[in-house]
Amino acid sequence: MAETVSPSTPALLASLDPLLREWLPRQRWFAGKGAQVTGFSTVAETELLPSDGRLGLYHLLLRVHQPPAPVEAGDCYQLLIGAREALPPRLAPALIGHVTRGPLAGLTVYDALYDPRPAEVLLEALRTRARIGGLRFERDPGREIRDGLVARLLTAEQSNSSVVYGDTFILKLLRRVVPGVNPDLEIPLALAREGCARVPAPTAWLRAELGGDPYVLAVLQPFVRGATDGWELALRELAKGEDFTAEARALGRATAEVHTALARALPTVTLGQSQLEPQVAGMTARLAAAVQAVPALRPYEDGLRSAYTALADLAGEGRTWTAQRIHGDLHLGQCLRAPSGQWSLIDFEGEPARPLAERRMPQPPVRDIAGMLRSFDYAAHSVTPAAPDWARRCRAAYCSGYAEISGVDPRTDPVLLRAYETDKAVYEVVYEARHRPDWLPVPLSAVHRLATPDPT
Repeated sequence: MAETVSPSTPALLASLDPLLREWLPRQRWFAGKGAQVTGFSTVAETELLPSDGRLGLYHLLLRVHQPPAPVEAGDCYQLLIGAREALPPRLAPALIGHVTRGPLAGLTVYDALYDPRPAEVLLEALRTRARIGGLRFERDPGREIRDGLVARLLTAEQSNSSVVYGDTFILKLLRRVVPGVNPDLEIPLALAREGCARVPAPTAWLRAELGGDPYVLAVLQPFVRGATDGWELALRELAKGEDFTAEARALGRATAEVHTALARALPTVTLGQSQLEPQVAGMTARLAAAVQAVPALRPYEDGLRSAYTALADLAGEGRTWTAQRIHGDLHLGQCLRAPSGQWSLIDFEGEPARPLAERRMPQPPVRDIAGMLRSFDYAAHSVTPAAPDWARRCRAAYCSGYAEISGVDPRTDPVLLRAYETDKAVYEVVYEARHRPDWLPVPLSAVHRLATPDPT
């Protein structure tokens, strides 16, 4: 495709196009790495602050075109673009580039979330429930937002962007967006109605209404002051040689409380043979693709597939399971421990690479449990020497804590647990082979274990 801008491209995007082609693929949250960006089209463009030479602010929803995907199927990204005559040194990491033509000619454009003033514009719009173009800034009427909170961007690598306001709120701004009901807002709202204190209740949120398709763009929630995420805490305790089983048990209890509340708040379904067949078929297909992508899996292929056939056989014998809404991407990094010792679960978006409809489907709660068990294994292999006994103790304590609240120990259904943990480990093998080859031995060690069922 020619490196030209279509005559129908709006003037603002036309001027930004060459800069975005260079800048966008370098962003941690950009999902299309490895494929050339051949163009953009505007889904929505909203001026939040008119450019006066000192500061302009533009909200963009852009569809990014990359072969071989058809033009209409490109991913849609949310950008907050700032424009200044010159960028102060503190904003150097936010630089996108210098515009040479179009309405912003002569100005420097940058990722405005790095800049407190534009970030505070978003909070003020949420506070006042503003409507700007197709953007709808909405707030729970029972929750107040005071003004004067200073914004700061969290720079840790993640698939979205987060801004903290004072020590009161955190705004998660979704980067790759799709139309429909986003579980990152839907589930916390449902849990808030149930009075579940394990998940911070949404204070406000940003939506876009575009041609009848709703987009959830951002969610504002209370900031848990002084909290440590579970991954950082686990690594810290491992480095000190400290026991983590009490925290693992507490995490199991927190997970069960969230699952129990979700089962009350949203519909549940029964999985029998006909409902489970597509699940098993998906697992089997993912394994086959993984073996093609990572030859190191080939010696384990038959053993891993047996985890799925064993589950299908149980369903064929008439066994059923309950499925419900779950977290969908649970691991230690999705859990926060407050200074009080209270654990919270965050980030209910699910796996962003999977279709929204799939992320909103009821699933067996064991899928979340399998994700957490794998996370303990990863933590144990992040230290030298590895600490597999630490992982085994944490896995057991987590399951025991879960049983204390739910009344069901996940280990009492070993076939189901093995199938979902196998599916997760296979996914990890492919991910590590592509992105972090040095980490590949971690999921491969789990694959070696899971390929042979434990008779106990």
